[in-house]
Amino acid sequence: MVLLSSDGTFPLDAPCRIDAYGAGVRRTVKGGTGSGDVNSRHVVTIEEGLINAGFDITTRSWLDAYDTLADAAYRNFLTQIKAEAKAAGQPPIFYAMGAVVPAPAVDLPLDGDGDVAIYVVARDSGEGTDRTPVPGDVMLTDDEVHDILALEAADKPFLLVLNVGGPVDLTPVKDVANILVLSQLGAVTGDVLADVLLGTAYPSGHLATTWAAWEDYPAVGTFGESDDADYREGVYVGYRYLDSVGAEPLFAFGHGLGWTTFALGDAAVDVEASTVTVTVPVTNTGTRPGKEVVQVYVSVPAGDLDQPYQALAGFTKTAELAPGVGTETTVSFDLVDLASYNEATAATVLEAGDYVVRVGTSSRATAVAAVITLAETAIVRRLHDVLGEAGFTDWRPEAPTAVEIPDDAPRLAVAAADLRRDDTQEAVDLSEELDFVRGLSDDDLSYLVLGDYAEAADKQSIIGQAASSLIGAAGQSTTRVENVPPLILPDGPAGLRLAPQVGVDERGAFPLGSAFGGLMGDLMDEESLAALGLVNEPRTPRSTYEQYTTAIPIGTAVAQTWNPALAAAYGDLVGTEMEHFGAHLWLAPAFNLHRSILCGRNFEYFSEDPLLSGRIAAGITRGVQQHPGRGVTVKHFAFNNQETNRLNSNSRVSKRAARDLYLRSFEICVREAQPHGLMTSYNLVNGVHTSESAELLETILREEWGYQGLVMTDWVVRFMTRTDLTHPRAAAGATVAAGNELFMPGCEEDRQDILEALAGGSESGATLTRERLQTQAARVVRMAWKLAR
Repeated sequence: MVLLSSDGTFPLDAPCRIDAYGAGVRRTVKGGTGSGDVNSRHVVTIEEGLINAGFDITTRSWLDAYDTLADAAYRNFLTQIKAEAKAAGQPPIFYAMGAVVPAPAVDLPLDGDGDVAIYVVARDSGEGTDRTPVPGDVMLTDDEVHDILALEAADKPFLLVLNVGGPVDLTPVKDVANILVLSQLGAVTGDVLADVLLGTAYPSGHLATTWAAWEDYPAVGTFGESDDADYREGVYVGYRYLDSVGAEPLFAFGHGLGWTTFALGDAAVDVEASTVTVTVPVTNTGTRPGKEVVQVYVSVPAGDLDQPYQALAGFTKTAELAPGVGTETTVSFDLVDLASYNEATAATVLEAGDYVVRVGTSSRATAVAAVITLAETAIVRRLHDVLGEAGFTDWRPEAPTAVEIPDDAPRLAVAAADLRRDDTQEAVDLSEELDFVRGLSDDDLSYLVLGDYAEAADKQSIIGQAASSLIGAAGQSTTRVENVPPLILPDGPAGLRLAPQVGVDERGAFPLGSAFGGLMGDLMDEESLAALGLVNEPRTPRSTYEQYTTAIPIGTAVAQTWNPALAAAYGDLVGTEMEHFGAHLWLAPAFNLHRSILCGRNFEYFSEDPLLSGRIAAGITRGVQQHPGRGVTVKHFAFNNQETNRLNSNSRVSKRAARDLYLRSFEICVREAQPHGLMTSYNLVNGVHTSESAELLETILREEWGYQGLVMTDWVVRFMTRTDLTHPRAAAGATVAAGNELFMPGCEEDRQDILEALAGGSESGATLTRERLQTQAARVVRMAWKLAR
């Protein structure tokens, strides 16, 4: 969690009488909605956590009254959604996917008589719908502003708590003395807040995304357009934009306080070849234990290529430091990782000039530590000219913030010859697997590159219903080919998503009740069940068992730790549960960049910065994959930055922005941790579906980065896609031809598309050689033998 502001009032010495207001006290949000939600046995609300810790809540009448208002608002919302869905001719569960219930109008007296007060702002978001800059979502409601300011003005200690998955415009309340981003921490959210209030735990997180006034975020590109999303802002995303135009954020990228204070001493910078090492003394100058994050930024000189004011180059987090204790921290980074893609030469380059190294504790709290001079431009890597054209020129600031260099800054030099890289990647040896698949029929090969499905089913499998070997998992690979065990694929990223209760009869195991909860569960009427193919004859279980799993913190909360080792610990927890349940590939982590704070799934993702995103993803990957037979599936590859029309949206992005930002986090994770699985996104990039882009999957991912794992599509369910839009849906034959190994979840129509492509051309226009089909099938076999045999 991140402490945004503090006047020293908190933490408290002991439990006391507490005035607890706000939607999040009793209706605490553990995480966002959608396929990544987790069925935990119990979630500790903030109210429950406070009671567990010994607090006496004085405002139960306020909470009861709020419940009455919220329940009425929920009923009205259900009625409205069902009516709108009927008018639109859609099942309610599809029409309302990702929808958030509007907050009720609240005019209740703040009459608690406790010793301290908290107000908990709660926000929910999820898969299928983007956020909006309106009160109750990105903006605070008038009721929230009124109550927060009234509590701040009262004569008792007050803490504003934000139980949110992403930024909220705090402009009206920015001067509140004590503000804590609790985030959404999974099953024990309420207990964690109580521990922090009492000082038995402490906040040490730092923001992974800039919190600014809504109007200060870049409005250069387009977001939420149905057909095309134009990434006209280029490389100027988040702090890269705000720092470059001189806009003042409410709370800067990397900002975070604690119950104690820290001082950074003078940094020492050394360069050996291309490796930059920054050594920084850190001392706890306060009265309580804590941890600090040391951040290193570099201002890259602009030449032929314009550059943001600065970019994060490295970071480290200290161990816990007792009051008065100091330590020496070291941050090392390779200067070549700051290279930019030059579209004119199809190469990454470091241009001649001064590279200004800054050290601090946020993007807006740094000091110049050294200047590294490069006398001549270095061509770092020669790459392929791929990914098509965006159709526009990227925006650049007219009057960028000047990079100032102190006269006494230490100066170092680096040679261009030390900055060149030739990353020749060796192909994975598939000889054994190819020998096996060459003896298979076309039918067997086509089954291998599809998810397991029931040929007689009236409807295609959907998320949460597509695996028979582990009930409630998102899917599995085929069981139809002898000597190839199925790969079991549970969803994530908040933990393993499984059916919580399972029945067993003479036909086998089956889920008891719906895999959907909350709003989606309440909208699961007979029409929706029929549309999803989930109407079956009643089954009476002879026995039952449970599959509850641990809900871990949302992705953004994990990134806010700035601690890859802790991310690995979360991965280890998930890997342990995968072993227990027999799962092979977890469909997580998800780490598309926070291009806009409006993206409905940002809570799943990590950061606006590719370095932080990639390092956290690599940590989770290592944590899971230390368990034999278990792997992650990093997603959504790539440019999946909005939920609006996500299956048919075309992300138009320049080659430079693609490589410098949106692909960079995936590259870091692949090179550092080699995830076993990777999932392509629904959207197109520059007119081509990512799942159908050989340039993305073969040229960049495998040839340039050396990826060795399995590639699968996101769940392309035919009856849930539209055919009346500008851009078509992805097709099975085309995805396999492009380098995708698993088209998920698969159906007989998809298999026929593959066979038609193999015969010379499918209805979707794809052609597929048997050699390519054998290669893709061999990669599936390799991973099945590696993880499931």
